[in-house]
Amino acid sequence: MKNQAEYLYAVVINHEEQYSIWPAGQTIPNGWRPVGQVGSKEACLTFINQMWTDMRPLSLRQQAS
Repeated sequence: MKNQAEYLYAVVINHEEQYSIWPAGQTIPNGWRPVGQVGSKEACLTFINQMWTDMRPLSLRQQAS
């Protein structure tokens, strides 16, 4: 059995520009698409923290503009 550090994840994003991670190699659920970042859980979460600086959904950000 692999330990958590050995699993690879893909960073995914939805139409509201909300990020998540998904096990690499598994079918990504409808409504989500890969952003091209694959790595350890820690690396993917670090990427998300750097990219997702405004937690509001895209539709809410657009209303505020």
